Amino acid sequence: MQETSGYGLDALRAAFPAWSFFRSDAGVFYATRRGVRLRNVDIDKGLRQTVSAEDVTTFVSLLEDQTRMMVRS
Repeated sequence: MQETSGYGLDALRAAFPAWSFFRSDAGVFYATRRGVRLRNVDIDKGLRQTVSAEDVTTFVSLLEDQTRMMVRS
């Protein structure tokens, strides 16, 4: 597995256990919520079932934002 800016997929899985991760052949990071099906009201509040980003810094920021929003909802 390729490490990117200190974050490989194993590190992401450890840091965000509520998400399932993969990286596309094009290098895009994807995460889907594990065992959670969001309701429309949750989506309206900004929660996402799946997030993606082309760089790990943006990706981690998205995951942190989603974690904070989930705690508040």
